[in-house]
Parts: sequence; structure tokens; C-alpha cells
Amino acid sequence: MTEQLIPSGPVLLDLDPDGVGHLRLNRPEASNGLDVPLLRALYDAIMRCHGEPRLRALLLTGEGPNFCAGGDVKTFAGKGEELPDYLREATSWLQISTSGLLALQAPVVAAVHGFAAGGGGFGLVCAADLVLAAESATFLAGATRVGMAPDAGVSVTLPQLVGLRKALEITLTNPMLSASDALEIGLITRVVADDELVGEARMLAGQLAAGAPRALAAAKRLMWSGLGSRVEAQLPEEARTVSELSGTADSREGLAAVIERRAPRFTGN
Repeated sequence: MTEQLIPSGPVLLDLDPDGVGHLRLNRPEASNGLDVPLLRALYDAIMRCHGEPRLRALLLTGEGPNFCAGGDVKTFAGKGEELPDYLREATSWLQISTSGLLALQAPVVAAVHGFAAGGGGFGLVCAADLVLAAESATFLAGATRVGMAPDAGVSVTLPQLVGLRKALEITLTNPMLSASDALEIGLITRVVADDELVGEARMLAGQLAAGAPRALAAAKRLMWSGLGSRVEAQLPEEARTVSELSGTADSREGLAAVIERRAPRFTGN
């Protein structure tokens, strides 16, 4: 019988008898957009996973129509001049959550449907060990589109996954990537039919949970260790840059343009 470790709140966590944990972002009304309460809850859930000896694999999904549409732009826009301080806290929670996923001994499988955008959606995809995407899923880096910079370790993980030239194209021009695009460049592991996503991802997580835990943990650690220290070193610089940029007029214009569904008019201020 499935045990509800975190039964309510902006992040939910269940544990199945076979050792598969299911972590769900739970702000469907906001496309699981990241605000400080959700990020705090995400960190708490990941730390709960670290302290759960029965956990053998972790499945990461989002409730509602989207996996995660990135930062909650409406919350950000409403902070006005206080936005740099708010984002300094938000990016700190996102940093330690990203680090927590990378350091988790159990393999992490992300199942992506709808949008995966920004530090939340795109960044968590880059930090997962294996990623399954529905055929209709779309991916967007998005940070520079709103006058921000990449965070959640994306400035390190993305070039490692897809190569420097492609990573620069993705972060500088913000193309909307289809699931097939993402598969072709190595951003994700597999594309599955929309109605088969959850079942396929659960099956993969179950397969991992049935494996040798210490061997899988060692393999994961060895694979990430080549860039893990660089990710950790880069996270504070990402956070500083995001906080600094959030105080600019271009950042406020970028957020407003997303909310108003129009093209931004950047001035360089």
C-alpha cells in the first residue's frame, strides 16, 4: 500500500512498497510555478527522501496540465523593488534543492508533460538522472527572455548534456523545444505517448528500484562527479546574477510581457 509521507501542500511525496518514491509539484493552478513556499516545500521533500532508507528510486512529476512553467512570474512582478531580495531567497532554495537531487543516492526519474520551462521546469529536467517526456511536452530555458540568467545549475548541466554551442543557442535565443527536439539533442532520455507517460515512468522507476541500490548510487555519483563540483561552485554565482538582474528595468519589462502575452521591449536598463 502506498504511504503518504507528505500528504498535502505545494509538494507531495508518496512511497510505494517497492521503494519507489513519487514527488509531485502541486500548484496546478499556477502551472507549478515556483514561489518561495513551493521551493521550501521542495527542499523539505527532497531532504525527506535523503532520510528515507526504504527509498530505492524517485519519480518526479507535476500535477495539472504542466510539469513546471518555471518561476511564478506573477508573484515576481508583484514584488516590485523587493524582487531582488525575494529572488535571492528563492534561488537559494532552488540551489539546495538542485544539489539535493544531484546528491540523492536513489536514481531520479523525471516524467515531463506540458511545459518544462525556466529554472524550475528546465533546471529540474537537467538535474534528473533519467527523463521521460510525453510527445506533446515542450521545453524552454526562458531566463534571458525575461531579462534573467540561467539558474538551478543549468549553466553547467545543460552544456554537459547537449554541448556548448547548442546550450548557448538554447539559452540566448530561447527556442521552444518539442519532445522530439529534446530527444535529438540529448536533453531527455525517451519520448512516450501522452497517455503512457505516467505508466512508463513508473515502470522505469520500478526497474531501478529493483536494482542493486549501492551499485546504482555509486554509478550515479561517478557519472555526476565529473561536473558535480563545478555545479556546486557555479550555483552561488548563478544566484547572485539572477538577483542582480531582477532589479533591472528589463527584468520587470520581461515579466510584464509574459503576463500580458506580448513581445517585451528591452532598453538595456
